[in-house]
Amino acid sequence: MNPKLVRVVTSLWLILLAAAGLRFGYAWHEQRKIPSELLVARFQQETGNIAYSLATGKGFSSPWLRESGPTAYLAPVYPLLLAGIFRIFGIETIHSFFATASLNIVFSVATCVPIFYAGKRIVGSGVASTAAWFWALLPNAVIFPFEWVWDTSLSALLAATLLWAALAVAESPRSRRWCAYGLLWGFALLTNPALGSLLPFLIGWAGYRAQDPRFLRLQRLALAVGCAILCCVPWTVRNYAIFHKFVPLRSSLGLELYIENNENYGNHPRVWPYNITREREVYRFFRMGESAFMDEEMHKALQFIFSHPRAELRLCSYRFVSFWMGTPDPLQDFFASDSLFLRTVFLASFLLLLGTLAGIVVLFRKHDGFAFPLASFPVIFPLIYYITHASLRYRHSIDPILVLLSAIAAATALHQLVHRRDKNEDKYAQC
Repeated sequence: MNPKLVRVVTSLWLILLAAAGLRFGYAWHEQRKIPSELLVARFQQETGNIAYSLATGKGFSSPWLRESGPTAYLAPVYPLLLAGIFRIFGIETIHSFFATASLNIVFSVATCVPIFYAGKRIVGSGVASTAAWFWALLPNAVIFPFEWVWDTSLSALLAATLLWAALAVAESPRSRRWCAYGLLWGFALLTNPALGSLLPFLIGWAGYRAQDPRFLRLQRLALAVGCAILCCVPWTVRNYAIFHKFVPLRSSLGLELYIENNENYGNHPRVWPYNITREREVYRFFRMGESAFMDEEMHKALQFIFSHPRAELRLCSYRFVSFWMGTPDPLQDFFASDSLFLRTVFLASFLLLLGTLAGIVVLFRKHDGFAFPLASFPVIFPLIYYITHASLRYRHSIDPILVLLSAIAAATALHQLVHRRDKNEDKYAQC
């Protein structure tokens, strides 16, 4: 290819422009079809309700419409961002919705940057730009910033940045950079605590890769972990003062676990029908209070899990498929859907799964030193969702790393095809 054309196509600025154009274009197209009142109704969920309480001076409280007092149902960062938007653009107005969607789009577009530079460190600029293009064009990354008033797009940006920063600090002897990496982790934990499952693997790998004496490596690891913990201490102290128990980041694990681990899913339900409805659980939440409610939900979920092992294995398999494909029966839903767009999302999810698996295989077969941190995202992060409940929205946090692995797999396959073609041409030339 023409070198000038290559420079243009692989330009990060062009990729960012394309990503922004697709996302804002989708938002503009959708907002023309959807009435304003339905767009504003997207604030009527836990994040929006807590932001409403913050914006009206009632503190971090009331995740479910009615006033129920202080909460730790969610980590604080995104509700605080949303509350700031409410204070500027009005509480649950159409202007605040467009501001929120625009902020999510900025997060999604900015994710191209850590994908590009992480890929450049791992395999070079060609694959890096391919991965960034994959992210720019990924259907989920185009639609989620507009569809979800949640931390989804910010979490994806943070996951990609955490990987990029891990690659950088592994090569840095400066303690300040390790402290900054710890602060980044603290911010990520206060945004999406599920990312914390990756902390020991990424920080541990960075310490292992560092070319320093063991004592210095341990010292820098301690600095990074200490800074991450210090970021979370004020929030944890606040939670202890309110609930009189240790709630490090979120209190909602009990409910998250019980949502899909209850008698509705047992082999022989004791009561039929035994409906676990949102309204029923919200009523109990108001009646019991958050702390007691979450404790009881956890107890019931664990009791179900240990008393229905076969049902639990089946449910875990359904959630495994749902995490990667968005539905427990993707093939049937693909052919049943009459929406070309939904079929595109299904197909993109399937190709991303294949690309992820292929990328991991390529890296481990090459004994690549970067295989471990990259593979930890698709291997470790989903585990909590296999036992609670899963969707493509939860997977989106690690989609930037999945597109990077897919780009590595695609580049390797292309290289092998070109190499095989060149060998065949040499063979024919000799004949």
